[in-house]
Amino acid sequence: MISMITTTAAPLFRRAVFQQTRLAFRNNNMSTTAASASDIISSLSSSTPLVGTDIELAVTSLANADAVCFDVDSTVIQEEGIDVLADFLGKGEEVSALTKQAMEGNTKFEDALRQRLDLLRPSKADIESCLQKHPLQKSPGVTDFIASLQKSGKDVFLVSGGFRIMIEGLANDLHISKKNIYANTILFDKEGMYTGFDDSEFTSADMGKPKAVKYLETTFGYDTIVMIGDGATDAQAKPPAKAFIGYGGVVERSAVKEKADWFVTDFDSLTHVVDKFAVNNKKK
Repeated sequence: MISMITTTAAPLFRRAVFQQTRLAFRNNNMSTTAASASDIISSLSSSTPLVGTDIELAVTSLANADAVCFDVDSTVIQEEGIDVLADFLGKGEEVSALTKQAMEGNTKFEDALRQRLDLLRPSKADIESCLQKHPLQKSPGVTDFIASLQKSGKDVFLVSGGFRIMIEGLANDLHISKKNIYANTILFDKEGMYTGFDDSEFTSADMGKPKAVKYLETTFGYDTIVMIGDGATDAQAKPPAKAFIGYGGVVERSAVKEKADWFVTDFDSLTHVVDKFAVNNKKK
């Protein structure tokens, strides 16, 4: 088990190099001021201890990131999209059990994905009706956090094991281009009936998220990518992601908490870091 670091007003540093890291942050787009990792951490609220294996790395990576990747289910939204669809189709319990196994890393993702879709066999009309009657609920604070990232010039991607057809509307609400969605594509015939899924998508298989992040790094020349998510598949994205921030605002998973450079249960502290210390490294 990876030992955890808890940090209050007097932060503990495991890596001396980050004590020397200097970052520039923007002040109303008019001036810059030097800020160290200790400056960033000490600016965070001391009422709740910070938790993570390398908090200095996480905060400096977030401030200096040129791209941030989000998981969607139980991170950007407050539920698992496939579970919402399964409940709508009357197969919630069976699918929820398989989803839990996948998120906790007890089943290969591609196996769980195939098993769940074979149970559901959703038509295009089923999915559209589900989203109309049960709109996906965003996690508190995520809209403001993503807006802050975008305002600071950081590219935002949705890298999800969920379904593109269910995510596109959410992305539109968050002003994220469809080009910035890396998710699973459900296949339909000309009548809109389920025929399978596209197994060439990065996130259709285990270790798909690190492959997606590596693709982004290589394609766009990003120096610093941060991955944020609630599941074991999100933790796999580091490396190539420089830092992994675990999110437990919907569900806390012990395996994720143990691997996260920084583990949070809301987006407020992340928004604070970006608003106060972000460096604009926009490349795309």
